[in-house]
Amino acid sequence: MQYAKHVLPNGLRLLTITDPGLPTVTVMALVEAGSKYEHKEVNGISHFLEHMCFKGTSKRPGPRLIAEELDSLGAQYNAFTSQEFTGYYAKVARGKEETALEIVSDLYQNPLFDDGEINRERGVIIEEMNMYEDIPSRRVQDDILALMYGDQPAGWTILGDPAVIQRVTREDFIMYRGKHYLPQSTIIVVAGAIDPMQMRTHVEALTQALPQGEKESKLPVAVTQTAPRVAVRFKRSDQSHIVVGWHGYGVHNERNYATRVIATILGGTMSSRLWQKVREELGAAYYVRAGHDSYSDHGVFQMSAGLDTDRLPLVLSAMIGEVKRLVKDGITEEELARAKDSIIGTFAMGLERSDDMAEYYGLHEVLTGEVLTPEDFVSHIRAVTKEECDRVAREIFVNEHTNCAIIGPHKEVREFVPLLTL
Repeated sequence: MQYAKHVLPNGLRLLTITDPGLPTVTVMALVEAGSKYEHKEVNGISHFLEHMCFKGTSKRPGPRLIAEELDSLGAQYNAFTSQEFTGYYAKVARGKEETALEIVSDLYQNPLFDDGEINRERGVIIEEMNMYEDIPSRRVQDDILALMYGDQPAGWTILGDPAVIQRVTREDFIMYRGKHYLPQSTIIVVAGAIDPMQMRTHVEALTQALPQGEKESKLPVAVTQTAPRVAVRFKRSDQSHIVVGWHGYGVHNERNYATRVIATILGGTMSSRLWQKVREELGAAYYVRAGHDSYSDHGVFQMSAGLDTDRLPLVLSAMIGEVKRLVKDGITEEELARAKDSIIGTFAMGLERSDDMAEYYGLHEVLTGEVLTPEDFVSHIRAVTKEECDRVAREIFVNEHTNCAIIGPHKEVREFVPLLTL
C-alpha cells in the first residue's frame, strides 16, 4: 500500500492510497462543513445540502439520472454529514474509477438546488428526524451532547431544527455553500488499484473551476460545566437507554491513545469490565459499551446501554461502580496488553477494503490537516503505559464533568443524580 498527498494549485488536497491487490476503488470528496460550522438560524443546513447534491446537477438535472448512472456502474454510493465535515463517495470495481470520480466531482461542485426538489426533500428529512425519534438508542446520543454543551454548535443536532428545515431557501444553500465549499477546505481521496499520477491529472482537470473565497471558521467549543447533569426524556417502552458522558480530548491531544485503551478495557469488547458486569453477571442489558469520540477542539467519553427499565438504578450504579474502581485501582498490565492487541487487530481489519482506507486517510486529513499512517497509529498504541492510562482516567472521570441522558418511561431526574457520584 502506498500513500501520497498532493496540494493542487487551487489549494485542494488530493490523497491517493494505492493498493494493486484490491478489486475496488473508492472515490471520496470531503469538505470542512458540518453542524459546528452553522449558525442557529440555519442549523441542519449542512445535512440538507448533502441531500440536495443528489437531487440534480447542471450535467445531470435530476435525481433519477444520477442514481441510474451510478447504479449502472454497480457502485455503492452515499453521503454523510457530521459535526465537522460532509462527505460524498462512490465505490466501484477497478477500471471504473475515472467515471466515478467525474460523477462525485459533479455532485460536489454543481448542485442545482431546484426549488421543487428542495420542497420535496424537506419531507424526506423530517421523516429522517422522525425515524431517529423512534430509535431511542440513537436519539439519546443527541441528548447527551445537548446536555454536555447546551446552546452552542457542539450541542445541536446534525439533522437540525424542523422549523429551519421547513423554511430554508435556495439562497440559504448558495450562501452557506459559498462560505465552506471552497478548494482549501476540500479533500479528494482515491483509494484502491489506481495510478496515482493519472488520478492527480483527472482531479486537477475536474476541480480547477472550484470558486475561490475566504473560508468561514467555526466557533470554538466552550466547556462551562461545574456540576453533574441529568436529562430524562419520557418514552413509553419496555427498555431504557442511557448514556453517561464526560469531557474528553480533541484530536490533537496525545492522551487520545491512552483514552482509547481505557475505553476498550471499560467497554470496548465482550471481555470488557462493563460487558462482564452488566450483561454477563447482572443479565440486565442487551448492549453495553464505552468509547471516546475526538473532534477538532473537544472530545466526549461515554458509556451507553440499552437495559431493563426496572433495573435502571441497579445498572447505572454498577456502571458508575466500574468507573470508580478504574479510577481508584487503575488497570492491570494484563488488561493493557489485551486491549492493545484488540485495538490493533480491529484496526487492521478495518483497513481491508478501499472504502475503509479512503475513510481512514480522509477523516484524519479533514480533522487534523495531516495523516497518521497506520504504522504510526500502531506505534502510538503500543507505546501506551499503565501509568498513562491511570493518569488519564483520573483526569476524565470527575464529578463536575459527569453527565447522564436517559430515554424511557421515567419522569423524575432527582432519583438518578445521587447514583452518578464518583
